[in-house]
Amino acid sequence: MIRYKVLSLTDHGGHSKENSIYAILSQMSVHPQCDIVDVASRSNPVNNAFFENIDSTTLQVKNVDESFSYDPSGKQFIDNTSSTNLSDYDIIFMRLPRPVTDDFLHQLKKAAGDRIIINDPLGIITCSSKAFLVNFPEHCPPIQLCNSIAEVNAFSEQYDMVLKPLRAYGGKGLVKIVNGVLNDGVQDQDKDTYLKTIESELEEEGYLAMKYLTNVKNGDKRLIVVGGEILASSLRLPAEDSWLCNVAQGGKSVSSTPTDEEYDLVRKIHPKLEENGILIYGVDTLEDDNGLRILSEINALSIGGFPQAEAQTGKPIIKTMLDRFFKYAGS
Repeated sequence: MIRYKVLSLTDHGGHSKENSIYAILSQMSVHPQCDIVDVASRSNPVNNAFFENIDSTTLQVKNVDESFSYDPSGKQFIDNTSSTNLSDYDIIFMRLPRPVTDDFLHQLKKAAGDRIIINDPLGIITCSSKAFLVNFPEHCPPIQLCNSIAEVNAFSEQYDMVLKPLRAYGGKGLVKIVNGVLNDGVQDQDKDTYLKTIESELEEEGYLAMKYLTNVKNGDKRLIVVGGEILASSLRLPAEDSWLCNVAQGGKSVSSTPTDEEYDLVRKIHPKLEENGILIYGVDTLEDDNGLRILSEINALSIGGFPQAEAQTGKPIIKTMLDRFFKYAGS
């Protein structure tokens, strides 16, 4: 049996006790295919040369064992660490929270050489952009990539719509345009004035326009997917008087069960994600006007919710994920 040396990249500065990394890495440390697992944090100042632009491939790391757990002081990522090099590992496991720049991901891919990276940095760049959804128009609400105010206005004349920045996350920057009125989840704004403020972003990178689905009140479902298999799902419900389901925007999350159409959806989109080196990802779905679940977003950077899903379902979700993780490394 092959045993792997694993380096996980994270940033403990934004962690809470709910962060999945502690449950995942503590279980990984005792997995029969894990030789060692170390973790390096972006919030350890001595790692700045690596995390800012990979001027150095040397890192200060914390060795992980089964006792690895959340410490609000964060000292475990800074005190009593050891010096290692990227070349000392077989697998690099991405557990970096946003923001992560495309430049860093390109440099990491180059510096890693032939080491396995889960998920692949170039795949993260491609698949984490909301523009990636245009690959699956038959599984989404009506969508369009817009690069001008005129294109946004033309789409809004066809549909009540949501306008999404391509690289935003956690519900940030989303606006709804219904009957010509723009709403950011808090208050109404003048649509034309708002569009003028984002005109340069529209022209340089674009925004994704998506038909607004009134069934958003029934929740945005997050599917946790590993290797093309749905391991768990949760339903995020909007706060009262809001259309935004993100927990960061006041929504709440409850356990849920995937539907037949969601299983079918993941089967159909997975080959494109696999082609881009994406093993672990989140799929978000909304109910369409017929009450069927359709694709609204794909997340490929650092998917959480694993220990919470275990607690809700009673299933060994992290073990299953790790088995697939090491199988993928050996394939």
